[in-house]
Amino acid sequence: MDDGCCEMDTVYRHDDQCTWESSTSTQIHVRELLDKGVIPHTSFNRQDTRAPSAQRIEAIVTDFLEQVATAIPSTEREIEQALLKKTRAARKLELRLADRAKVSNDGTRAQVFPRGMGASIIPFARFFRVADLAHEAILDGLPATKRDIFYRDVPLFKKQRVVDKLVDDLAATIDTGRAYLNVRASPKGLICGSGLSIHTVSGNVIHITESEGTLIPAAEDILSLEVPNSVNWVLIVEKEAVFQTLRQLCFTRHPFWRLGIGIMITGKGYPDLATRQLVKMLSENLPYTVPVVALVDGDAYGLDIVSVYKFGSLALRHEADKLAVPRVECIGIWTSELASFGIGKDALIPISHADEKKAHSMLRRELPARWKRELVHMLFIRRKAETEILSNVPRRTDEPHPLALYLAGRIGERRVALAEW
Repeated sequence: MDDGCCEMDTVYRHDDQCTWESSTSTQIHVRELLDKGVIPHTSFNRQDTRAPSAQRIEAIVTDFLEQVATAIPSTEREIEQALLKKTRAARKLELRLADRAKVSNDGTRAQVFPRGMGASIIPFARFFRVADLAHEAILDGLPATKRDIFYRDVPLFKKQRVVDKLVDDLAATIDTGRAYLNVRASPKGLICGSGLSIHTVSGNVIHITESEGTLIPAAEDILSLEVPNSVNWVLIVEKEAVFQTLRQLCFTRHPFWRLGIGIMITGKGYPDLATRQLVKMLSENLPYTVPVVALVDGDAYGLDIVSVYKFGSLALRHEADKLAVPRVECIGIWTSELASFGIGKDALIPISHADEKKAHSMLRRELPARWKRELVHMLFIRRKAETEILSNVPRRTDEPHPLALYLAGRIGERRVALAEW
C-alpha cells in the first residue's frame, strides 16, 4: 500500500486550534467551529439560545393576526363599507418576507391577499404551517427534517420543494440560520477515505474507510473529526455513480496513482447543508497545500454545483460567508478538452433548452474566466458531456481506468501548483 499511509495511533489535541505538526492525525473540534460561527448550525441542542427564533416567528404570526382582526368588519356600517370597491384596497393582508434574490431595495418582498381575481390564500397557509411546525420543533427541542414537515401536510404542500423553499424563506425573514428553526435536511452526502474518524455527540465513533461510502451526519451531531496528517487531497464528485466507480477503484489510496491518501466526497448532485459543512470544516483545517477540487459534468448545471461549494447557494445567500469554500477548484470535465481524448462532437449530448437557459443565466454572474469560456464553448457547439464519457475512452485491458487516469493528472497538477505557490 501507499507509503504515505499512517496508523491512527495518537491524536494531537489543542484547546484553541487544530495543528498539523508532528502528530499522525489532527482532531477538528466541530463544536468549537459551530460556536465560533466558522460554520453554521443545521440544528441546535436545548442549551442553545432558542427563544429569539421562536419569538420572531410569534411576532410574524401576531402581526398577521392583527391585520386579519382589523380587516374583519365588526359593525353593520363597516360591513357596508367593506362591500364598496373603494375600500377593498385598504382591506388587503400583507406578509413581508425576506427577498433572498436581493432584487428589492429594502431586502423584502410582499405577499398580498387578495391580489386580483382568483387570488388564493394557500401561499399564506403554507407559510404559516411551516412556521407552526418550526416553532413546535424549537420549543420541543426535537429536530425536524424538511421531509418530516412535508409529510405532516402533503395535501397542503403538494411538493417537497415547496417546503424546502418556505423553510429557507422563514429563516431569512427572521434573520437566522435554518439551524435555529431546528429544521434540517435528511442526510444524503457520502464520504470515503482512509483513516478518518467521526466522533458523534452521542458517543459513537464512525470509522471512514476507502472501501465504502459513509453518510455524512449534520455538524451538530459531530463532536470532532480525526483526520490523518497524511491526507494529500480532497475530491468532491458531483455524481454518486462516479463516486462509487472511483471507490471501487480504491482511488483514495491506490499506490499506482502516486497521489498519497485522499478524501472523496459526493453531495449526490446539489449538496445538502451537512455536506457543505463538512467541506467547509476540512477547508478550514487542512493546509493550503492540500488541493480541494471538484469533478462535475461538462455542462452549466455541473458548474453551478461547483459554484454552490465555492461561492455559496442563492437559496442560502444570507449564510454564504459560513458555507462558501473559495479554495475549491473545478478540474473538469471540460467539453473543450475532450477532443484531445479522441472524443468527437458526435459522442456528446445535445444541450436542451433548459441547459441553454442555465448557461445564459450563469454567464451573467461573476465567475472564473475558465468557467465562462466553457459555457460559451458549450453554447457554440450546442453539446455537453457527462463525466461518465471518460469511462468509454478505448483502452487495453492492462491500461488504467481512463477516468482515474484523468483525475490523477488533474489532482497532481493542482498539488504541484499549490506547492509552488
